[in-house]
Amino acid sequence: MVEKGLKKTNGLGVQVENTKICVVMVGLPARGKSLIAQKVTRYLKWLSIEAKVFNVGTYRRTDTPKPTADFFDTNNPAGEKMRRAAAEAALSDMLKWFRAGEGTIAILDATNSTRVRRRWIYDECTKEGIDTLFVESRCDDERLIMANILEVKTTSPDYQGTDPEAAALDFRNRIRNYEKVYETVDGDGDEKDLTYVKIMNIGAQVIINQIHDYLQSRIVYYLMNLHIKPRSIWLSRHGESMYNLSGQIGGDAELSSRGKQYALKLPELVRQSVGDGRPLTVWTSTLRRAISTGAHLPANYNQLQWKALDELDAGVCDGLTYADIKEKYPEDFAARDEDKYNYRYRGGESYRDVVIRLESIIMELERSEDILIITHQAVLRCIYAYYKEKSQSESPWMAVPLHTLIKLTPKAYGTHEERTAAGIDAVSTWRGKGSVAKHEDPVGEPTF
Repeated sequence: MVEKGLKKTNGLGVQVENTKICVVMVGLPARGKSLIAQKVTRYLKWLSIEAKVFNVGTYRRTDTPKPTADFFDTNNPAGEKMRRAAAEAALSDMLKWFRAGEGTIAILDATNSTRVRRRWIYDECTKEGIDTLFVESRCDDERLIMANILEVKTTSPDYQGTDPEAAALDFRNRIRNYEKVYETVDGDGDEKDLTYVKIMNIGAQVIINQIHDYLQSRIVYYLMNLHIKPRSIWLSRHGESMYNLSGQIGGDAELSSRGKQYALKLPELVRQSVGDGRPLTVWTSTLRRAISTGAHLPANYNQLQWKALDELDAGVCDGLTYADIKEKYPEDFAARDEDKYNYRYRGGESYRDVVIRLESIIMELERSEDILIITHQAVLRCIYAYYKEKSQSESPWMAVPLHTLIKLTPKAYGTHEERTAAGIDAVSTWRGKGSVAKHEDPVGEPTF
C-alpha cells in the first residue's frame, strides 16, 4: 500500500516545510569545503530534504574562468571587486531560491574567510527569516592539504588544461593570499552568538556552538561522522541465486552454479580493482546468498554481517513471482508501479523504509575506509543513489547487473565510477513497469 502524506516530510518523517537553513562553509582553499558541501547536500536529498549548493567560485568563473593566484591577492582591488560581486550574486540567487519555496537547506560554498563577510551573510539571512549554520573546516596536516591540492589541480574547472605542476604552484600561491586575511570563527569574541561547527583536521576534533533545532543537529551528526581522506567503496550484488533463476523475490536462497562461479572469481576482481594489495573490510547482509558470495575472499579481509543490508522486505509477497503478485494482489501490483519508491509491501517495506534503515550504514561508510559491500538489488540501488545523487523516481528502476563489481570514488566535484564485469553469465532481474516477465533485459533503462 502507498502511505499517505509521506511526501510532506523528510526521510525521517519530520515536518520541514517552515524550516530554512543556510549552511555557510568557512575555510582556506584545499580544506575540503566543496567536498563537504557536496556530501551534505547529497545526504539531505537522499533523506528527501531538498537542498542545493550555491558555489561562489561557479559565479566568479562566469567573468574569470581561469584566474591566476594574483586575482586573489588582497592588494588587487579589481580582483576583490569581482570576487565580492560573485559572492553577492550567489547570495542573491540563494535568497530567491528560498523565497520561491524551492528547498529547505542551502549551502553557500566559499572561503568566507573574514568575520566581516560572515556577519554580512548572517545579517542578510536573518532579514529573510533564514537560520545560519557556519561550518569551518580547519586543517594543518600537510599530508592532507597536499592530497587536497592534488585533488583540486586535477578536477577543478580553474585548472582544466593546465600543466599539473604549474597548477599546484599557482594554487599554493592562492592559498597564501587567503592566509593573509583569514580569520577563524571566533567563539570567544564577537561571533559567539553564531551557530557553528568547527571541524579540525578532518574530524580529529569537532567544536559545536549554539545548535538550535532538529535539522541542524542532523547535519552536525553527519559532519561528525565525516572524513574527506581520499578513498573508494566497492559494491557488488550477491552471485546469481536459485530464486533469481525462478523469478521469485525475497527469500534466503542458495547460490546457483553460476553464482558460485562468481564467488570464486570475486577475489581476483577485487584484487585487480584495489590495485595495491591492501585488505578491505567486507560488509554483507545476513542472508546466505550474500555471505556465500564473500566466502572465498582472502582471510585477512575482516567480514561483518549487517541486518541493515538485508534485501527489501517483500512482506506477504516474499517468495512470489511478479506474475503471482499481479494475480493475488492486483491493486498492490499497480500501486507499486505507480510510485515504487513510496509503495510499501503489505507487512513489508518500501524503498523509503530501506533508505531510513540504511542511514546507519551511510554514517559508517563516511567514517570508514576500504569497504567492500556485498548485498542485494534494492539495497544497492539505495546506496548507489546516495553516491550518484539519483532521484527517488529513478533509483528504484535502475538495472543492477549481477556478477559486476562497482568501484565508487568520491571526489570534490562528483563520484567517479568504475565497473568490472566478471564475464560470468547471469539472468537479468530487472523488471519494467507492468511486466510480469521472469527475466527481462533493461533496454533503455538507467543502469550502473
